[in-house]
Amino acid sequence: MQPQMQPQMQRQPQMQPQATAIDAELQKLLVAEGAISALYVEDVDEKKIVEKAILGMLEELDPHSTYLTPEENDKSNETLMGSFEGIGVQFNMIEDTLFIVQPIPDGPSEKVGIMAGDRIVTVNDTAIAGVKMSQEAIMKRLRGPKGTKVDLGINRRGVNGLIHFTVTRDKIPVNTVDAAYMIRPGIGYIKVSSFGATTVEEFEDKLADLRRQGAQSLILDLQGNGGGLLMAAIGMANEFLGRDQMVVYTEGRRSPKSGYMADGRGRFRDGKLVVLIDEYSASASEIVSGAVQDWDRATIVGR
Repeated sequence: MQPQMQPQMQRQPQMQPQATAIDAELQKLLVAEGAISALYVEDVDEKKIVEKAILGMLEELDPHSTYLTPEENDKSNETLMGSFEGIGVQFNMIEDTLFIVQPIPDGPSEKVGIMAGDRIVTVNDTAIAGVKMSQEAIMKRLRGPKGTKVDLGINRRGVNGLIHFTVTRDKIPVNTVDAAYMIRPGIGYIKVSSFGATTVEEFEDKLADLRRQGAQSLILDLQGNGGGLLMAAIGMANEFLGRDQMVVYTEGRRSPKSGYMADGRGRFRDGKLVVLIDEYSASASEIVSGAVQDWDRATIVGR
């Protein structure tokens, strides 16, 4: 049987009156970590147990409070900031299942028939759903050098059993404006899949093209857009609002209210605007649709 750790923790000296409650709670963590490091019978991966402690604290909050290691954060930002090599999907982790929000248009997953709403259950016959696998571990299995193949077991609503797809990994360009064209004379359409570093620039380029084709009204499609960068959302809303109209404000329990106002230099402040949303339009998409709705600037269609 494995020896048990039974350290005798000495009571700490009485804290000074000016010490805050949070100082006392942090002291508990320091004492516990120090005791584990010094007294446990085997070597301890201190980085790992500290990160587990952080995750444990976040579990007491809401589902939107998460912790990413620097490596996980870099990888999660790749789809917003540049290009990467992988299977080409936008996804959310819902509980312990990878839920595909949208395959990247013309990417390797879309080419083989993977669809929005699919859930990836296995990767190369290894289960990734229901096993509490970390996001980093899942992404390591999905990504890889261009030209390599990966077998995905997909659960699709209305289909019994798993559907298997073999996807050839490729370099995935990050284009957040997926489509822009004239629906009919005078009416343009722009589809934005996420809000990344280049979204506003992409939008302005496409809008200018539509303007040259005679677009006076615009349909902005945010369906399936799970969000992205705050400043990209603010920049997008700025395209439609008048000077000093508020786009959004942030306010925290210990931070003052800070508002972001339109500068009045947007490219589409006057034309008729319709914004399409659905149940997958979240985060930055809600900022844009909410801002134009609050100022009666657009008609919102969807939920």
